Amino acid sequence: MRKRFMVLLLLVMVFAMITACSGGATPEAGTGDTETVTPNDQVGEGSGTEKEPETEEDLLPASTLDPNMSGEFTYWTFIDDKVESKNLQEAFNKVYPNIKMKTVYVPFGDLHDKLQTTLAAGKGAPDVALVEQGQFPRYSTTNVLVDLLEQPYDAGKYKDLVSEYNWNRWSSIDGTKLLGMPWDVTPAVTYYRADIFEELGLPSDPEELGEYIQDPENFFTLAQILKANGKYAMEWRDSPVHWYGDSLGYFDKDLNYVRNTDDFIQYLDISKRVNQLKIAPHDGILSDKGKQRVKKGESPMYVTGTYGARDLKLNFPEQKGKWRTTNMPFGLNLGQGGSTFVLPAQSQNKDAAWAFIEWATTTEEAWKVWVNQSIQPDWKNITGKDWYVSHTNEYLGGQEDQKFYTSLSEKIPVRRYTPLDGLAWPIWLDGVLKAIDKNIDSKTAIQQTAENVEKKLKADKEKLLKQMNP
Repeated sequence: MRKRFMVLLLLVMVFAMITACSGGATPEAGTGDTETVTPNDQVGEGSGTEKEPETEEDLLPASTLDPNMSGEFTYWTFIDDKVESKNLQEAFNKVYPNIKMKTVYVPFGDLHDKLQTTLAAGKGAPDVALVEQGQFPRYSTTNVLVDLLEQPYDAGKYKDLVSEYNWNRWSSIDGTKLLGMPWDVTPAVTYYRADIFEELGLPSDPEELGEYIQDPENFFTLAQILKANGKYAMEWRDSPVHWYGDSLGYFDKDLNYVRNTDDFIQYLDISKRVNQLKIAPHDGILSDKGKQRVKKGESPMYVTGTYGARDLKLNFPEQKGKWRTTNMPFGLNLGQGGSTFVLPAQSQNKDAAWAFIEWATTTEEAWKVWVNQSIQPDWKNITGKDWYVSHTNEYLGGQEDQKFYTSLSEKIPVRRYTPLDGLAWPIWLDGVLKAIDKNIDSKTAIQQTAENVEKKLKADKEKLLKQMNP
C-alpha cells in the first residue's frame, strides 16, 4: 500500500510541474475570470491556447469601401441639433477624412414634401435623406430610391444584425428590394410612476408590473384602483385596438387587408371597456391639460415609444427618479416610430452617400452620437456592447433602460408600410369610434369597416398593384 501511495504521489507532483510550465494560466472553475490576451499574443493553432468563439457583436461585416476615398454629399435631416450635427460630422471624417458632408436641416413636414417633389421631378433631391416610417411609403413604389441590396452596396450582408421587423419595414412591399437602411427601433413601452403605484399597493417593480398587466383582467383591476383615486391608466379611450392594429399594419405584401380577424374583435371589446370604465381622458399627457394632470399625479401611466423617457424628462424634470418603464399591457408588442436613411436614384454622389449611410447605421462611433438623442439602435453589434447594455437612466430611478428596450425589438411583428395606409386610417378610425360610441357589436363593426376600406380604396389598390406588377 505504501509503495502504491508513493507512486501516486509522484505522478501528481509531475503533473503539477507540467501544468505550471505549460505557459497558460487556467482560471478557477466558477470564478468567471478569463485569460487576458494582448494584441501581440499569438492565438490559434499550435499556440496552446484556443481562440474564443466570436460573439454576436463581433460579427459586423467589414466595409469594402476605401477610407481614403474622396467626394462630397448633401444630407437632409429633420433632426435640428447643431451640436449633434457637428459631432456626427467630426466622427465621420475621422474614418473618411476626404469626404465633404453638407448637412441641411429641413423641418419634418417640409422635408418629406420637398423630397417627394424633387424625387418626382428627377432633380433637386439630396444625396442622403433621413425619412420617418410613416412618410416612407411616399417613395417606396416608384423606383426613385436605390435598392441597397444591389452592388456595390450589398446591404444584404447586414440582414442578420437587425430584427426581422426592422429589416422588412424598409423593404419594397413585396420584400424584394431594400429601399432604406435599417437604423433605429422604437418599441412601445409603458412608463409609470413607481412611487404612486407603491403608495396605492399596486405592483411597482418593472418586471412584476409588466407581467401583471399582460392579463386584461389584471389591467382593469389596476385601472379601477387608479380611477378610484382620481387617476387615469391611459390617455385615449380607443387605444387598445389601435395598438394591435399598429402591430400588424393594414395590408400584407399582396395588399390583402389584415384588420378583419377575431383578434381585432377582441381588442375592440377591450377598447369599449376602457371607454365604459372612463379610465382614459381621451387626451394626450403632453397637451396643456395633460401636463397639468401629470404634474398633479393624475396621469401616472403612459404608453408610448422608447423616446418617452426623454419627453418626460424634458417636460417634468421635477419628477426625476419617480418614473419607471415596463412592457405594454395586453400581451402587445409593436413599434412606435423610427426612421431610415435613403439614397435617391438621382444622386450624383452615390459612393460618398453610401459611405455615410453605412457608417451612420452600423458603427459604434456613430451610435455613441445617436444615443444622446434617445435614439435606440437595432443593431446586435451595438446592443451587445457593455457601454450600451450597462447604461442606467437616472430619470427612471437608475433603471437599465437600454437593456430592457433591446429585449423587446425581436418581439415586434413584421408589418408592411404601404401608400394605402394613410388612406385607410380615417375609414378605420371612423369604424372604431362608431362601434364604441354606438355600442355596435364588435364583430359587425370590424367586418363593416373592412368592407368600407375595400370599397373606398378599390381604385387606389388596383393602381398600386399595377405599379408593383407592371
